[in-house]
Amino acid sequence: MLDCGTGARLLGNKLLAGNSSPVEATILLTHTHWDHIQGFPFFAPLFVAGNHFQVFGPDESHLSLRDVLAGQMEHHYFPVELDQLSARIIYQDLSEGTHQIDGLTVHAQWMNHPSPTLGYRIEADGVRIAYLSDHEPYFEDVWRDGAEPGRIESIREEGDRRHAEFMQGVDVLIHEAQYTPEEYPAKVHWGHSTYAYAVELAAAAKVRQLVLTHHDPSHDDASIACIEQRAQDLAEQLASSLQVSCAYEGYEIRAEPRPKGAV
Repeated sequence: MLDCGTGARLLGNKLLAGNSSPVEATILLTHTHWDHIQGFPFFAPLFVAGNHFQVFGPDESHLSLRDVLAGQMEHHYFPVELDQLSARIIYQDLSEGTHQIDGLTVHAQWMNHPSPTLGYRIEADGVRIAYLSDHEPYFEDVWRDGAEPGRIESIREEGDRRHAEFMQGVDVLIHEAQYTPEEYPAKVHWGHSTYAYAVELAAAAKVRQLVLTHHDPSHDDASIACIEQRAQDLAEQLASSLQVSCAYEGYEIRAEPRPKGAV
């Protein structure tokens, strides 16, 4: 599981429905802002004895991951406290680097966000998936003056190049894209990207498929459809084979290894 927002409630119900076997899962939290952890107290498998979960999240130094999650379940806010959950739960703080988790190779890298936030690149069975949420451009204009767009070496800012290198060659990139380029100037330093930034870096990094997520609450379905079309048009302008779509509730993707010799 990647993050634990309100969608965790429906997922938990699905995991329990007609299932007599213990539920075991690993939860990778990018960070602990409410929109990424509010589903945790409503994830029903946590209340069932015999279930087992590993919960990983960024090392915030002054406060452990367990303490942060316990805070939102303190009795003033929620009737069941963290220690009352019946499942066996292991909490672990993560730092940047490569980790072996549940048989997967998980690379973690710090995002550009006001709160300590990790992005994840997960590798297994010949497939690479990256989940990069709550990240802001280091510099609004991606490309160096006079450089050819669509290449990592043409990216102006070192932090943005590092971000592109982290996603290089992944099969599925789930990247936040909360704003349009027109909205972003009023939201600088809020810790979020535009769809254009995500497309430009993904194209330069030779990503196969980009899924835009973390939609702004003010964007309705028509707005998101427009963003999807604009993002697809931008990928085409960059002469990229990148497939672009916007995430929606219930969206499913099956990631397959690239054919031998494919770039």
